[in-house]
Amino acid sequence: MNFEVIQGDIAQQSADVLVNAAGTSLQMGSGVAGALRRAAGQQINEEAVSKGPIDLGEVAVTDAYALDAEYVVHAAAMPHYGDGKATAESIADATRNTLETAEELGAESLVIPALGCGVAGFALDEGARIIAEQIDAHEPSSLSDVRFIGYSDEEYETIERAADSVRGE
Repeated sequence: MNFEVIQGDIAQQSADVLVNAAGTSLQMGSGVAGALRRAAGQQINEEAVSKGPIDLGEVAVTDAYALDAEYVVHAAAMPHYGDGKATAESIADATRNTLETAEELGAESLVIPALGCGVAGFALDEGARIIAEQIDAHEPSSLSDVRFIGYSDEEYETIERAADSVRGE
């Protein structure tokens, strides 16, 4: 399985699966969710909300609408209750469940952002390491191309360092 770190806007990526950094309510507000909603159209938010709420660490699947993908996997690393903060466990669970769901969908390619590290307040360096560890440990059946995306220069560089440390580079 090819695992690389890329920089850009997830809403402009082409893949079988794009991953949304979701909260448990599945309401698509700001950050990654907002970018995907704006590019896909309001229907994606309506479909997502109709499938929620979901448990922390779980995922829901919607159509990708106007995005260049087949599906969007909404990975709930952030609780929409309590303090609203992601945890190491919620990030690991959301990442693992995302990869397993992509396999169940027969996806070959997937683009994943730094789940839980934006609005949800988890430290990007540690969150990126947790996500990279889950990707690195994943035994693919259909997935052959996994891209871990950072938006800004700083985010991309932090993710790249974390992924390199996990891959032993």
